[in-house]
Amino acid sequence: MDKRRIVIQGVEGCFHHLAANAYYGEDVEIIPAENFAKLIDLVNDESICDGGIMAIENSIAGSILQNYGLLQDSGLIIEGEIYLRIKQNLMALPGQKIEDLKEVHSHPMAINQCRAFFRDYPQIRLVETEDTAISARNIRENEWLRIGAIAGDLPAELYDLEILAEQIESIVNNQTRFFMLKRKKDVHPNGGYNKASLYFSTSHQPGSLSYILDCFAKEKINLSKIQSHPIPGINWEYFFHVDLEFEAPRQFKNALQKIEEVAVKMRILGTYNKGLVIR
Repeated sequence: MDKRRIVIQGVEGCFHHLAANAYYGEDVEIIPAENFAKLIDLVNDESICDGGIMAIENSIAGSILQNYGLLQDSGLIIEGEIYLRIKQNLMALPGQKIEDLKEVHSHPMAINQCRAFFRDYPQIRLVETEDTAISARNIRENEWLRIGAIAGDLPAELYDLEILAEQIESIVNNQTRFFMLKRKKDVHPNGGYNKASLYFSTSHQPGSLSYILDCFAKEKINLSKIQSHPIPGINWEYFFHVDLEFEAPRQFKNALQKIEEVAVKMRILGTYNKGLVIR
């Protein structure tokens, strides 16, 4: 059987790679994308891959806002989710100490998760890069001294770097949520599911959004996420992305029937089962 081909943002060893292995199993072929827009393009090409995985929010740094817009325009479907416990480490070429470092490189979100740690090291300049694992790889490829990287356990192993400080994130239970994405025509109807993601806009009539939220509440649906996003080209109007949790699909279907006349340009992004936390 051929390996499942999964597109990730980043390179081998990054957290997207770990999340892909946790969800699909380790016997997958990883296809790297340099950014999230490229990830969407690759997932839409059936000659390249079977699906993709994309981070959507972090419990410390919050939502990745650009990805909500990319999802809406992509035509892709969310087939699942996973919550990955993020452990950030400070690493460098072997034989160095934290006091030797002048710069530390990493993805902006990883830096935000670890700023408190670096308050004790004011001599270190934090430099934003496109990916945690790429930051680690660059140190090894360029043999950079006095430069460190913030990344997970796997990049240190892959690129033979020494971990100078473990789990330097500000909050211990730091998690990132990932969506598993597939092309719409490749997704088969799933009979049982307990979570859904959709987006919509509303009219400017007073109480429109309140009415929709009340319909969810009356069906005993938990609103686990609501995120507003500007509608391109229309000033001061917004889409609302919502994630809904429920016990049975009929609750979701009942709510949809009640809101369809009020929710404008509504689209279901996916129905799936609530994701597990992988530690």
